[in-house]
Amino acid sequence: MTIELKEVGKRYGTHDVLSDVSLMIESREFFVLVGASGGGKTTLLKMINRLIEPTTGEIAIDGEAIRSMDLRKLRLQIGYVLQQGALFPNLTVAENIGLVPGLKGWKKDRIRARAEELLPLVGLDAAKYIDRMPSELSGGEAQRIGILRAIAADPKIILMDEPFSALDPISRKQLQDLMKDLQRKIAITTVFVTHDMNEAMSLADHIAIVREGHLLQVGTPHEIRQHPADAYVADFFKDYQKDLTGFTVENFTKMGLPGEMPLSDALKHLPNVQKLGLSEQAASSEEVTHD
Repeated sequence: MTIELKEVGKRYGTHDVLSDVSLMIESREFFVLVGASGGGKTTLLKMINRLIEPTTGEIAIDGEAIRSMDLRKLRLQIGYVLQQGALFPNLTVAENIGLVPGLKGWKKDRIRARAEELLPLVGLDAAKYIDRMPSELSGGEAQRIGILRAIAADPKIILMDEPFSALDPISRKQLQDLMKDLQRKIAITTVFVTHDMNEAMSLADHIAIVREGHLLQVGTPHEIRQHPADAYVADFFKDYQKDLTGFTVENFTKMGLPGEMPLSDALKHLPNVQKLGLSEQAASSEEVTHD
């Protein structure tokens, strides 16, 4: 499903939280909203499922204005993942996963079967976890259940509000990789909020930079990194470090590069180096094609 925002604004009293935001989120893409805390990212996210109503402008899903949609119907087709999972403590893992399917009238055996089907997708053994209580889960495990709850009823859109911000670095990286892989598998339009540019660069097909209620720039990670709209956008990249965990020595040996070549020169020969943004020098060098 596509999501289009047309000159959307939000005002509380005399304070503009968002001003004239217009953007298009394509169907099945991973779209990330980035900006400092208090900049309007979460407000923008919550407008998509009408948890917050815009003061001005219009939001449309597949060309239909959401103001005209039945609110319950709209929200049942949109999954939502909060910062810390927000699981119901008195419900089992299966029951938490089955909340939205239950609202849709699914029978208990179908809900349990769905939970058993989904748990392995996030690396959890169904037999081991399905009847556990939230108090028996780690933070990372609870957030995995929160993700499954959001996708259990096959929504068309999933909204994620800084879902990994409270996790330790190892769990956070694991869930970033898992979420990107899962999003590709289920082909769902995903809108993700973060203030972490490393996270945005790792996940996004497109990034939108938001500052004090204004949309500063929209583009692919490479486009924004190479051509920032202003100093504020450029500043987001000062601590950015490309994740090289997917590369191995084999990447270099297959290219037949000499062993004495400096690593800085070898990096220039990696495929798609411009897209990856490993360094300004590498990004500006000519890409080498190998059979």
